Amino acid sequence: MRLKGISAVLIAVAVVSGAIATGQARPAKESNRAERTAQQRGLAFAQKHCSTCHDINTGISPKPEAPSFEAIVNTPGLTARTLNPWLRNSHNFPEIMNFEIAPEQIDALAAYMLTLKNADYRPPIQ
Repeated sequence: MRLKGISAVLIAVAVVSGAIATGQARPAKESNRAERTAQQRGLAFAQKHCSTCHDINTGISPKPEAPSFEAIVNTPGLTARTLNPWLRNSHNFPEIMNFEIAPEQIDALAAYMLTLKNADYRPPIQ
């Protein structure tokens, strides 16, 4: 029984090592650094392009019709996987938003927005 457990661990180590060696997975330290960099770029983008209408932290947006980033990311069912396409497709209001968001900016913006995800989130009373 113990031999099976050791074999399973050795196989898992070999698979992970192979994924790292072939570039299919990043070591955690490198991945975390890249993620933090993306989050910082996303915050900078939000401060420059989004904060006039949206609250980009935790609070109420300057324009009541613009949801706060916190409200967006805490929408039930929203995940990292669904946020990027939503950001790509939600800005179909050329009369309101007079700019396009480049794909790499969407990735960074989503990375930042997801830092606001909070299991205890309750929408503010407006």
